[in-house]
Amino acid sequence: MERFSLLFTTDYGLMSLGVILFIIVMGFYLSGKLKKLMNQEPGKEGWQ
Repeated sequence: MERFSLLFTTDYGLMSLGVILFIIVMGFYLSGKLKKLMNQEPGKEGWQ
């Protein structure tokens, strides 16, 4: 259980946790955005 105390109490642990959460959120956002883009008609603008 020492690894969890290091993860939540040290500066590098909190930064690692922040990066992990950011990557997970970014993955959900991009997967939703890409699914929306794949279902559009061809020829429309993409990221608007």
